[in-house]
Amino acid sequence: MTSAGPSAETNAAIDRAYRDAYGSVLATLIRFLGGDFDAAEEALADAFATALETWPRDGIPTTPAAWLTTAARNRAVDRIRRDKRQAEKLLLLEREAADTEVAAMRLGTEGGLADDRLRLIFTCCHPALALDARVALTLRTLGGLTTPEIARAFLVPEATLAQRLVRAKRKIRQAGIPYRVPLGEELPERLDSVLATLYLVFNEGYLASTGDTAVRHELCAEAIRLAALVAELMPDRAEPHGLLALMLLQDSRREARVGRDGSIALLDEQDRALWDRAEIARGVAALDRGLAAAARLSHASVGRYLLQAAIAAEHARTVDGRATDWRAIATLYQALARVDPSPIVELNRAVAVAQAEDPAAGLALLDEVAARGELAGYHLLPAARADLLRRLGRLAEAATEYERALSLCDNDAERRFLRRRLAETRG
Repeated sequence: MTSAGPSAETNAAIDRAYRDAYGSVLATLIRFLGGDFDAAEEALADAFATALETWPRDGIPTTPAAWLTTAARNRAVDRIRRDKRQAEKLLLLEREAADTEVAAMRLGTEGGLADDRLRLIFTCCHPALALDARVALTLRTLGGLTTPEIARAFLVPEATLAQRLVRAKRKIRQAGIPYRVPLGEELPERLDSVLATLYLVFNEGYLASTGDTAVRHELCAEAIRLAALVAELMPDRAEPHGLLALMLLQDSRREARVGRDGSIALLDEQDRALWDRAEIARGVAALDRGLAAAARLSHASVGRYLLQAAIAAEHARTVDGRATDWRAIATLYQALARVDPSPIVELNRAVAVAQAEDPAAGLALLDEVAARGELAGYHLLPAARADLLRRLGRLAEAATEYERALSLCDNDAERRFLRRRLAETRG
């Protein structure tokens, strides 16, 4: 007589444990195994396989994360016992066993070991790793995404993505990157690397750099989940709340950002009834927490993520785009340019000035940005110039700029929008 296999309830419990606890359990195992990512992943995979066999028979544990931590630790120890060359490591692990047992209990009762998760976040996002490697390793270890899933999300071959993961883990070993949370003066730079990594993941989902899809919701959702985790684990730091607020406020517009023809819809074209007001409320609450944290730290200024979130909140608060306070937005971009000077910030400030004052004032600022040459290959610069030239009635020049933007753009949804605007300008 054969077993009927796991029930729908058991499968749902395992799926939920994978989604909710994978990163927490893996973080604890990596610490337990002295920073060995591969051994920890193998042990956790074994634990999930064991769960599929035993939970239908024995019942779903009260604290699945704790059960998985203990099972994975035992599998890791069994493997090391079979390898006589690792006798010294086994002795060290057995000394750690009691601590890990306590850790497993805390995973069930306190929602996760903050220290272990923070260690994993800061290790995966270490600035010594290439940015693409940081992204891949973060999504694989903390997000629990498979290698094929990450490869599909970033439109790269699976073998390429697998190599990135291998190189990242090798770099951690060879460079002796410590599995710890940085302290003192080292923390701000390292935290910035964490936030920059998560924002890159979100941006690739929010506006895909290539391909025929404008938005990849699964990447946005994963970036928001990880940003919420960092904000939860570091409640006294302002910028994690700012990044979370920024992601939520931008993501709230997802249903309105693509038109019926599959092209990008700009803010002034979007149906604001489609904006997710619950997500906007979450974003504004995160922004308020970030501003309060910044106010408590007398030595800290409001950082770039908080300022960008404040700009997004100005848009989100208005049901009618014509009521947008563009002067406030232009002022916020001016403050952002002081905190995080970059040509892209200047481009956005120019667009805000064009709305707050007139297109000619914005075009003058855009021309200053263009003259510096830093955005020569960035398609949104000629696209922004084209829009202002069109509004000024200089249609032949606008058409030339739309053509230039099209030549630089790789995303099909954006190209559809630019072709539509080009046709309107010529018409």
